[in-house]
Amino acid sequence: MKSPRLSAAALLVPLALLISACSGASAAGQNANSDGKGSLVLRVGDQKGGSEAVLRAAGELDDLPYRVTWSTFTSGPPLLEAVNAEAVDIGGVGNTPPVFAAGASSKITVVAATHGDSAGEAILVPKDSPLRTARDLKGKKVAVAQGSAAHYQLIAALAAAGLTLGDIHPTLLQPADALAAFSGGKVDAWAVWDPYTSQVLESGRGRVLADGRGIVNGLAFQVAAPAALADKEKAAAIGDYLERLRRAQDWVFEHPDAWAKVWAKETGLPYAVALAAVKRSNGTRVPVALDDAAVASEQRIADTFARLGLIPRTFRFDDFVDRRFNKDLPPSTTPARTYGKAS
Repeated sequence: MKSPRLSAAALLVPLALLISACSGASAAGQNANSDGKGSLVLRVGDQKGGSEAVLRAAGELDDLPYRVTWSTFTSGPPLLEAVNAEAVDIGGVGNTPPVFAAGASSKITVVAATHGDSAGEAILVPKDSPLRTARDLKGKKVAVAQGSAAHYQLIAALAAAGLTLGDIHPTLLQPADALAAFSGGKVDAWAVWDPYTSQVLESGRGRVLADGRGIVNGLAFQVAAPAALADKEKAAAIGDYLERLRRAQDWVFEHPDAWAKVWAKETGLPYAVALAAVKRSNGTRVPVALDDAAVASEQRIADTFARLGLIPRTFRFDDFVDRRFNKDLPPSTTPARTYGKAS
């Protein structure tokens, strides 16, 4: 059954919840390791409906040998700014924010990876748009969030069509503003990620012009503060936290309906949209090793942004990677999980 069409206002409200303002959860005056009672505190950066929600749903926050405090951020770039400032110890982001942070010489270290289906990374156009391929974007206005995974996906899709950013009119907007521009006809296309992709598709307001399959690496990362990794007790807590995240990701794949209900409640998304996003991308992620292939793939992104002048310098991505938590994880090129027929 097709989901009912939603008004632009109905779309905007739940998506606004996804980009809630940053809120520090740690109590003022606590040091980096203790909550004042002698117990270890791990400070985690998160996004709405992110790690805390999935860990809690999977039962992985039970019987923790340390305490976790959570800070919620609008997206990956500000989360990594907090990692750089040592305001948080670790947080999850997509494949592009670490490149921008490392390019700015931020103090960050990538410690874990997952590989998922890139169908959720998409360039969307209105349903009645005359545009049919990425080539048709020439001379058009395209909304995209600077420094996001969608930013690189847009560049890669244009390159595959023989175009560059100079051939279009990029409109740099965060998701809530981009959705308003897209719904109001102020832009011709929108490069974005799930659950925004599923939100637009389930509403019937748009369609996919091009997605990330075959052109982006589908990786997402956990990024830690070097100072936290240098602390023996905190590094051990980070290792335990990563193991819990990996088990929680397995739980998501095995319980898509249960997770979609939790995700919908956490974010304000309609259940149908949450479930579509789970099956399109969110639930397909596989914990993988931070190996040479992953590093090389990220290096290509870094080199692309440096060549375009979007980051201030070239650098070795491997200098910002710590592989100690790989254990026996499969290669980063391991295929994403699938729910069968695409949603």
